[in-house]
Amino acid sequence: MALSSCTSSRSTWLSPWGYAGFLVLFCAQEARADQHLFKNSPSPWLRDVTLSGLLEGGITANPARPHDGVNFGNFISDRANQAQINQLELTLEKANDPTIPRYQIGFILEGMYGSDPRYFHLLGVSNKLTKDRYQLVPAQAHVNFHLPILTKKGLDLQAGILQTPMGVEPLDPSERPFYTLTYISQYSAPVEHLGAMAYWHLTHRVDLNFGIDSGNQTTFGHRENHGSAAGYVGFTLNNLAHGKLTIVELSRIGPENTVSPEGTPHKAQRYWNDIAAYLSVTKRLSLTGEFNFLRDNGMRTNAWGLATFLSYKLSPTVTFNYRGELYRDSSGNLVGSTTPQGTALPTTFGALSLGFAYKPDLGHGIRVFEIHPEIRFDRSLNGRRIFNDRRNIGMFTFGGDMMIGF
Repeated sequence: MALSSCTSSRSTWLSPWGYAGFLVLFCAQEARADQHLFKNSPSPWLRDVTLSGLLEGGITANPARPHDGVNFGNFISDRANQAQINQLELTLEKANDPTIPRYQIGFILEGMYGSDPRYFHLLGVSNKLTKDRYQLVPAQAHVNFHLPILTKKGLDLQAGILQTPMGVEPLDPSERPFYTLTYISQYSAPVEHLGAMAYWHLTHRVDLNFGIDSGNQTTFGHRENHGSAAGYVGFTLNNLAHGKLTIVELSRIGPENTVSPEGTPHKAQRYWNDIAAYLSVTKRLSLTGEFNFLRDNGMRTNAWGLATFLSYKLSPTVTFNYRGELYRDSSGNLVGSTTPQGTALPTTFGALSLGFAYKPDLGHGIRVFEIHPEIRFDRSLNGRRIFNDRRNIGMFTFGGDMMIGF
């Protein structure tokens, strides 16, 4: 899916998550709401301002019943055998249409409450609001510009609080195939930034993507990055293989940690590198592959991950989903949990997930109703006992989430 054709994203050949991690963030999800707040306004700009909402809850059952109540290595599905409200979000937006060659300005404001926001704070903005399990964060707050300059398809800019464009599993659960996330998404991809991103459409096949920000989940001047800037650079290849293949590459560099063996943490760089390919095999079958490599000089660690996805549409409302992953944490400093169990030793993780997405069209103003039942098996491939209170080398979980939105 080309970045310049996001107005047709709901009917694209890509899998539901294939375009979501990159395209949805860029397009500000312009097709997501039917609630036009100012539909009778004499201003065409105000008539396009929309409001949407989403409520998601889920549970991840663990038959091993770990004593600490935690599914090791998981974030949003960390609590074993405990139902939770993951996200209650409201989004106000005015979307741009990059297919129209004129100057445009839009915005997106998204607030989120629930258990998920614990992991999506922006330091200096939302990290001190509450220490409760259910928290509140500004998930997005940025101004968007479409500038028909330099090339035929122009330049698109975003500035403000941005979600990361890296990775194939976005924060919006309605754009993911599973309730749980990959190790890559949790440990080797950034989350949220204060800064700016640019998407320059060089040709109908090639986009150049770049940006600058204050660091991952921090604002300028906070000690996690000592006020140093970070940023992205990468490219998108669109409409390959007769329009069936899209490739997205993004690299990121910037200081990330307060600890450095050289004693200069503001110079200890972290390097993120991620490449994803989205292939439509048939109208029913789509494949997604992702490779990620991370190097942190401050922590003196490397991590790499490989994830594969398969989606097969069984009917207009039911889709079968597969996900397989290998992930290597060379130091044991990345993959961890929210309990005193802490991090694991250097470990190679394997994970297999199978599930279905049931997504009927309910009408009556309901934008989305979706259920994601899934089963998952995680295993330490080098024999370390790191799961279920360090009793097992593997962990079996099952469950899923349900969501409804207008």
